Amino acid sequence: MWSFNFTVTKYVLAHGFRPLAYSVLRYGLAAIIFGALTIAIERTLRIRGRRDWLLLGAAILVLALNQVCFVYALTFTTATTASLVLGSTPIFVALLAAAVGLERITSRVGIAGLASFGGVAFVAIGAEGGITRLSADLKGVLLTLGMAGTWAAYSVTIAPLMRRYSPYRISSIVLVGTWIPLLLVGLHQTSRQDWDLGWLVWLGLAYAIVGPLVLTNVLWFTAVDRIGPSRASLFANLQPFAAAIFALLLLDESVTMVQVAGGLAIGAGIALSRGPATPVPRGE
Repeated sequence: MWSFNFTVTKYVLAHGFRPLAYSVLRYGLAAIIFGALTIAIERTLRIRGRRDWLLLGAAILVLALNQVCFVYALTFTTATTASLVLGSTPIFVALLAAAVGLERITSRVGIAGLASFGGVAFVAIGAEGGITRLSADLKGVLLTLGMAGTWAAYSVTIAPLMRRYSPYRISSIVLVGTWIPLLLVGLHQTSRQDWDLGWLVWLGLAYAIVGPLVLTNVLWFTAVDRIGPSRASLFANLQPFAAAIFALLLLDESVTMVQVAGGLAIGAGIALSRGPATPVPRGE
């Protein structure tokens, strides 16, 4: 579902939706649906303590940035290119975890990072279309790197909250909170959005709300609870490559051999980073 969302979003943006107007409507409706689901299950959205609210505020901020990067990455580059670059997300998670003192960067992770970012460079320079296309793709690649970095920051930020609250409660509050800054920055586009869009565009929006924002949250956290985060994340690593396949098949996008090599390098980096984490000893 997450993979298919690249193709769906690229389609709706190419057929009438302004990027920020799309995000505002999508997150607003998802917040209503998920909030109602959480109230039905837990009867409360209560969060205790100033520290937890600060963590939630940080999570909301980086997720809002993540969504801006997401829609504009797909505006400037192809869904195939964006999805391949997103494969660098696990490396960002490892680097950020080291930066905040949760883990140490081992030589294995360092090599994995070099392999992944080298792969990103290949994906960027391997785009077809000459200098004009390369310039647009570079914007899209940089925005996708921003998307990967902010998603990594979001994942690290909410980790302590997951030990105290259910994923339903956290997701509900984060969705509502993320909608507010998106509305503020996207109000201009939303007010000027032409709503006379084709039925397939509206179907795509419905999918982007119910699938990647609502249902996948339930499925993902259920999977993490049943099989653990490490095993679950192995399947999540398939997301960028499955997204590239969807885009190639359904959007008639092209991919060069240089980009294929870049995608393989990113995949190799993910594989190398899968060694056991080295936690920072207590007191350091």
